[in-house]
Amino acid sequence: MKRAGPHSKHPHLSVVHVVKERAPDAKSLPGAKRWNYTPEPVTVNSALSLFPEEQPFSTANFATKQRLDTRPVLDAPVVRTPRIQYRVTLMPDSPAPVASAMASPARQCTVAAAVFAVSFGACVLGYLAFAAPGPWLDSPPTLQWTARELSVRRGSAQLASGGLVVAAPDAARTVVIALSTSFRARDYPVVAWDASGIPDNIEASVLWYSDINSSRVFRRALDVEAGRIASAALAQDPGWLGHIGGLALVLQGDFTQPVLVRGVAARPMSALQVMGDRIHQWLAFDPWTGASINGVAGGSDGRDLPLPAILAAVAALASVAYLGLWRWRLGYLHSAAGVGLATIFLAAWIIADARWQWNLLRQAEATWKLYGGKTWEQRHLAAEDGALFAFIDRVRNKLPPPPARIFMAADVPYLRARGAYHLYPYNVYYDPASTAIPPPGEVRKGDYLVVYQRRGVQYDTAEQRLRWDAYAPVSADLLITAPGAALFQIR
Repeated sequence: MKRAGPHSKHPHLSVVHVVKERAPDAKSLPGAKRWNYTPEPVTVNSALSLFPEEQPFSTANFATKQRLDTRPVLDAPVVRTPRIQYRVTLMPDSPAPVASAMASPARQCTVAAAVFAVSFGACVLGYLAFAAPGPWLDSPPTLQWTARELSVRRGSAQLASGGLVVAAPDAARTVVIALSTSFRARDYPVVAWDASGIPDNIEASVLWYSDINSSRVFRRALDVEAGRIASAALAQDPGWLGHIGGLALVLQGDFTQPVLVRGVAARPMSALQVMGDRIHQWLAFDPWTGASINGVAGGSDGRDLPLPAILAAVAALASVAYLGLWRWRLGYLHSAAGVGLATIFLAAWIIADARWQWNLLRQAEATWKLYGGKTWEQRHLAAEDGALFAFIDRVRNKLPPPPARIFMAADVPYLRARGAYHLYPYNVYYDPASTAIPPPGEVRKGDYLVVYQRRGVQYDTAEQRLRWDAYAPVSADLLITAPGAALFQIR
């Protein structure tokens, strides 16, 4: 007989079939060839309980047995008593009760949510093990310096509400932004500059000096990724020793657009600091840009760990763990496991969507503050291209009714496209891929040239001659002038 399985509700009981084998009637004794079996199912603790226990041994019982055994066999009457035979049918343990209990939708959702939470914690710990080389406990606080504490040593820059706006380099095509510091190098292995709008052709580097060798300035190249400066890990640098007395950011190259520097931070790279930075990045306001229609990753620019990436990793790990749990409990995969898998992916989607909805509410609030209650002209003036719109509005007042040929020139592709958009329905030409202006041979008399923040354009007011790039000058009238912008008509 097989014992009850580990998943039985009553492990001390086993189900057997007891079959009583009854003797046939006396009439049917001659020629009887089979017994009559009557099955009766009963539940017993052990197969041994089906058989009567033997009488305990005693002298009286032994003597009685001896007397009975000494009787002549021939004298004993032949009596056919009913005989009962017990046939025990072993029934294998069935996982059906366990599968039924595990297949409950409420239970599956609860287990899946618990597995998702544990997987999230495991992924975070795994990330911190690689991203937080500093001490996990008793670490110094992060040191931060704002744009007001920065000084421009070389180049042209102006302090604005959003940070330090670097407009142009010096004659050597170099910008140097410095600050005085005093911190121990071994406590802060990473330095991060918060800057945006850096062109790809710009070479960035960080300078520093320490009290060990104050006469020497150390230099380390920085990586520029998507217009931002990547954090610099300086712990392994030979010069990152002692107390750091000063830091500087060096930008070298041609500036096609202004660069915004918000500040700099020295980070201890502890577990709490790294995790706090990631949470701050995930929850930071992410305003809409030209690429927001395609997708929003969520969080601030320069995300070291995008929220959708870690949610995808957590969902994958939780799914594997959840299926493994089913396999361990039942030995096979049940169709009810789909409820738990759906719960795991739904949890990841809800977290990502909740973050997007929170960002959407803040975007709606910012949009209302910027455009709410204003006319369409006031809304255009309040937009990011408001200065361009104001200049184009002046240009339209000088232009004849459409059609008229207009050439739009600007160094920034966005300004070229927006300027052409504001000039429609005129016949506007602009090159979306380059800053080139058509040569004078392709320009006809009566054409108009709109120049907005475009270098290489010269106009001689005395001779009324216009020249751009390396081409020969042409006769033109200056109709409108503004800081960095002008409207010309070719004669």
